[in-house]
Amino acid sequence: MLMDAKSRNPNTKLMLFVLTDGESNRGFVFKDIENIAKGTRIPIYTIGYNADLDVLQELSDINEDMYDGITKNPNSYDVLVPSDYTIDRLIKEGNLAKIERDKVPNIANVAEEYLSPAYDPDNDYVVPYMVGTLGILYNKKQVTEPVDSWNVLLDSRYSGKTLMLDSQRDMIGATLKMLGYSMNSSDDSELAQAKSSLSTMRSLAQSRNESDEILDKLVAGEGIMGVVYSGDAKIAIDRNPNLAYVIPSEGSNKWVDGFVILKNTQHAEAAQKFINFMCRPNIAVRNMSTIGYTSSIKGAWFEFNENKIMFPSAEELGRCEAFLYDAQATQKYSKLWLEIR
Repeated sequence: MLMDAKSRNPNTKLMLFVLTDGESNRGFVFKDIENIAKGTRIPIYTIGYNADLDVLQELSDINEDMYDGITKNPNSYDVLVPSDYTIDRLIKEGNLAKIERDKVPNIANVAEEYLSPAYDPDNDYVVPYMVGTLGILYNKKQVTEPVDSWNVLLDSRYSGKTLMLDSQRDMIGATLKMLGYSMNSSDDSELAQAKSSLSTMRSLAQSRNESDEILDKLVAGEGIMGVVYSGDAKIAIDRNPNLAYVIPSEGSNKWVDGFVILKNTQHAEAAQKFINFMCRPNIAVRNMSTIGYTSSIKGAWFEFNENKIMFPSAEELGRCEAFLYDAQATQKYSKLWLEIR
């Protein structure tokens, strides 16, 4: 739902633009949480705001569409929940308001490993929301060799049985990592090598899908492996115990979807009250239980029995990196992706 200032009633309407993975739950901020359903009012006692607050949510499948949306309608949104490289871009372009830490004290509940990203080392602009990794989901009964490298996606024995993630940044980054390079490389020689490998992966793949579609296909036995986000892997394995998930040995993306506030917002106080509310451990538990993804709030983790997909080891996270934004590199990635699709 998109609302401009003229259509807003006297109750404060806090507009959120949230990244979601297709029809999966990664970006659903309020799903199944009492008093915080899409388009409903949050009572004043809930978050401590001094007026009734209507929170309305708009969803976007990919970061690029979200960015286009706020570029075309810069005064229509208050809070965004994008991924790392889009947050980096918004910071560099001066589009975000700084978080007033005294207004969001519950940021102290965020796990240390998800604070201080390279693009915002002091968390001036972002409060982490959902976190995870990128990896390979595979069928243990149909793939008998060890799956520990991105190279498995180039194995001709699995031709027509692999599922390629339809995400330019993720697939280019994973391929660069496979080749021993940074996921953020803009080097022409390294990108040429990535293009060659990606072309082979594309020719061997059964299809190109969103992460949630890969989840459904692998659960149903329509394919034997695919590249997915960790939250979708966890959901898939809960449904089909023959599946397993791995962060390849070369490393991967440690992603963070975070709350940020647009500089042009007229509702900074309400936005920060809302973000602070979402950082309560009890709210994070309810969110994780419904969504299946991992909250950044460490106090919520005890409910989930140290699940290794949800809570990777320090060694695994140490092999991962955040996606960063570079204008020149972004143009190169887009050109490469169009050429291999």
